[in-house]
Parts: sequence; C-alpha cells; structure tokens
Amino acid sequence: MTFLRKSYQTPSYLLLLIFLLSGCSKSNQQSQVDETNSSLKTKPRVGLIMKSLANEFFATMEQGAFAHQAANSEQYELICNGIKDETDLSRQVALVNEMVAANIDAIVIAPADSKALIPCLRRAMQAGVIVINIDNQLDKEVMSQEAIQIPFVGPDNRAGARMVGDYLAEKLNKGDEVAILEGKTTAFNGIQRRTGFSDAAEAAGLKIVSSQSADWETNKANTITLSMLSEYPNLKAIMASNDSMALGAIAAIKSTGRSGEIQVVGFDNISAMKDLIDNGTVLATADQHAADLAVFGIETALKLLDQPESKVQNVQTPVDLIVKAVQ
Repeated sequence: MTFLRKSYQTPSYLLLLIFLLSGCSKSNQQSQVDETNSSLKTKPRVGLIMKSLANEFFATMEQGAFAHQAANSEQYELICNGIKDETDLSRQVALVNEMVAANIDAIVIAPADSKALIPCLRRAMQAGVIVINIDNQLDKEVMSQEAIQIPFVGPDNRAGARMVGDYLAEKLNKGDEVAILEGKTTAFNGIQRRTGFSDAAEAAGLKIVSSQSADWETNKANTITLSMLSEYPNLKAIMASNDSMALGAIAAIKSTGRSGEIQVVGFDNISAMKDLIDNGTVLATADQHAADLAVFGIETALKLLDQPESKVQNVQTPVDLIVKAVQ
C-alpha cells in the first residue's frame, strides 16, 4: 500500500518545473503577441487639402509635399487633393469629410474660405483627426464660437504685401493713382494682402482709386483691369494679391498698348514671374516658398501626432521680397 501511494504522488521538484515551464510559456506567448501587435502598427496617414491645382502655387506646394514624403517614407503616408477652382467650397468640405471617413490621422489644409470650412474641421477634430491650417488663416472668432483651436502655419501676409507695396512706392510719386486686385474677399490672406498694400500706399501718399476682387483668377483679373484702365487713364500701378491675377493685369495692359507705363506687382513668386521680373514687366513679388509651405504644416502635424500633449500654437513661416537682380 505504501508503494502504491508513492507511485501516484508527483515529486515537489517536478511541480516546480511544471510551474516554471508554464510561466515561461505564458511569457513567450505574450512576447509573440507584442511583436505581432508591433508589426501591425501602421505609419500615420496625413492628408493635404489644397485650393485650386490650376494655380501653379498649389501645384508647386503639392510637389514639395510629395518630395518631403518620399524622403521620409518610413515616417508617414501622404494623400493629396485639391479643388478645381478657388470658389469650390463644397468640394473642399467634401474632401475633409472623405478623409475623415478614410480614417486619416491628420489633415493639413489650405482653406478656400476662412469661415466656411471651420464646422467640418471641428467635426474632423471630434473624430480624433489632427488639423493644421496653412496658407490662408482660419477666422479666430468663428473658431472661438466653435470652441476649437487650429494652429496656423504660414507667413504674415500683411507684412509681405506691405513689403512689396513699399518697394513699389519707391518708384512712384506722392499722389500717383494705384489700384488693387484683391483675392477672395472671404479669405483671410486676401484681406491681409489688400490691407498690406493699402498700408504701403497710405504711408507713401499714393491714391488708391480702385480695389476689386478677382477671386485669385487670371481671367477675372484681366477683365477687371481692362475696366480700370478705361475708367482711370492716369493709373500708374496695379498691386495684385497673387501672381495669377498679376498675369491677367499684364495681359490687359499689353492689349491696350500701355506696356511700360503701368507698374505691376504680385504675390507668390510662381515660376512665370522670374522672366517677367528680369525683363521689367513685373516690378516685384513676394515669395512665401510654396514648395515648403505644406511641408511646414506636415511637420507640425507629425509633431502633434508624436506628442499629442504638445501645446497647439501657430508657426510663422518666411516671406521674402523678390525683385530684379542688380547686374
């Protein structure tokens, strides 16, 4: 009997071994689960929403963003899209909603309107999406009403336009008549550029005889300029709030045989400006570094994704005066 009882008892050292093996097995299983979970983690996905890709400025912005992603492909994925023209607000709202539905991690947006995009961006933030505002600053009062904060990454448009306007003023005389081609009137950057031009004209004693919106578009600028030239025969200069409108103004001036009589300045420094500035057709423009502007926004978004506790704050980017090189 004693023998039989001993044969059915498990020795204590065997119990200890079974316990240790069981613990090791669980530990190995957990390690394998952790490794699997780690391998399933995906890179953050950043969506870039621009305004009209028909505008060279935003095409350059897109190229700069893709180049940055290619050089940092291990850090994030990039999805880019834009609208057909500067006034297609409904499509830009739809792009925001589509990116939220696609579970994008961050949206970097150059809004076509400083107010109209805010409600859909609020909903995106409520869905957990990081939102960064570039190029055209969103309206602070409307954001306050919506109880949100969205950092703006971009230049001081008023200061940039003032810089261009001051350079123009050096070539004119006090009392000379000038006109402004404004951008979209509901776009904060358009308002700021018009204000910067006005600041420069007022400081120099120039007379602003007309200030009209051409909605950032070349054809509209051409039509409005033709009307200005007819109504104000003593016009000495046109300050265009972007280079696309400057091109429209130049075409109008040429068609009326007044090339060389009227100075033109712009804003954005698209590639067409180089030759026009070199040959004196355009006096000056402002460079807000289109190829880098979205990159600044993307890098801000990646920082907030990596450090969600970081304080939301604006980032001012450079803007430079571009004139003919001194020979």
